[in-house]
Amino acid sequence: MLLFRWIVMLLLLTAAVCFAFYAGTGRARYKRLGFVVLKWTVIAAFVFFAVLIAERVL
Repeated sequence: MLLFRWIVMLLLLTAAVCFAFYAGTGRARYKRLGFVVLKWTVIAAFVFFAVLIAERVL
């Protein structure tokens, strides 16, 4: 569980850094990368919560 939490937090931090680079430079590449990382963050969060729910049910 701790590993999933760290992965989600690192992905959120990476997305925030990408969006900060986009705000600073204006390059669309950073915005696109930020959205990709954010998408994987949401997927990782769903997996994390699915595991938590499965532990409660089973």
